[in-house]
Amino acid sequence: MQVAIVAGEPSGDRLGAGLVRELRRRYPQLKVEGIGGPGMEDAGCHLLYDMDRIGVMGLDGLSEKLRDILAIRRDLTQRWSSNPPDVFVGVDVPDFNLGLEVRMRRRSVPCVHYVSPTVWAWRGYRIHKIRRAVSHLLALFPFEEAYYQKHGVEVTCVGHPMADEIGEPNPHAARQTLDLAGEPIVALLPGSRRSEVSRLAEPLVGAARRLLDRYPGIRFVLPFASPGVRQVFEEVSGDTSDLPLTILQGNARLALEAADVAVLASGTASLEAALLRVPHVVVYRLSAFSYWLMRRQRQVDHFAMPNHLLPEPMVPELIQHAATPDNIVDAVCAYLQNPHRMQVLRSEFAALHNDLHRDADSLAADVVATYLVR
Repeated sequence: MQVAIVAGEPSGDRLGAGLVRELRRRYPQLKVEGIGGPGMEDAGCHLLYDMDRIGVMGLDGLSEKLRDILAIRRDLTQRWSSNPPDVFVGVDVPDFNLGLEVRMRRRSVPCVHYVSPTVWAWRGYRIHKIRRAVSHLLALFPFEEAYYQKHGVEVTCVGHPMADEIGEPNPHAARQTLDLAGEPIVALLPGSRRSEVSRLAEPLVGAARRLLDRYPGIRFVLPFASPGVRQVFEEVSGDTSDLPLTILQGNARLALEAADVAVLASGTASLEAALLRVPHVVVYRLSAFSYWLMRRQRQVDHFAMPNHLLPEPMVPELIQHAATPDNIVDAVCAYLQNPHRMQVLRSEFAALHNDLHRDADSLAADVVATYLVR
């Protein structure tokens, strides 16, 4: 049996790795190939291309990579048309995967799309293409399952693998592991893509300096997704030797677990912080054109996923021009000066964690396996 799979970013690599590992546990002779990262490769996927070749955020960096991305998709279409897999799994990156899935379904290859495209949030017209492209959709969140059922798409909510991985957080142990002493501890997560890091480095460092003035005992922990991301951050931020800064290569989860408050780029990190019960502030900056386009096409008022999952939005969001050092400082101080608010938020995050803990790898593998055994 053969599975073809494509993921295009670190969060997708984690999802894909869990799915591949579970499928290979059930079917030891299963052949898996496609695009992914180190997690999927370690799980037993033969990588035809590294996921960095197709990973972009919105329109940022697309023009430089578009020719290569289209060539890769043509190559995969030809490869899997000549030797069709039993099932194709597209993990997120819908702008790449939906087009590939349409081509695969024309060749009678069933297609499972893992992570629902956010048509409920913006670019709602994509629902028509999703119906053509997807045999079965694996949604991470309960409200998405209801949305896609309403629009005639076969869907299963599998919960979120991070909710399965993350146990009861232990901030004290995390601080001991990182040898962090001080109060408060603030985690700074500028993102995993170079384009977003280049825009967020300056406001994050500026906010850190202002916070140090207010809280002389404060300590910061800054995990980088890759050496390239660290290089971009340091080029933009300049000398940070004046800051009490603990720099990590990877280990973002450990950094979050150790923190009293986090300031992080919009994306998967916000959900991860919520599952670790960490009050946080979401910041994000896009290119001017990408932001203009997003504002025209969005259908929701919030960016951070916890704000869609909580009974009411509780996570501050500082987007585009609002992502300034002063605004970040105000948002962090609003937490630190109100311990009751932080405790209420931690309780809401715990309830959210419980709702998303469903053994996602196993449920996702159940769906994919139905196509393998056919």
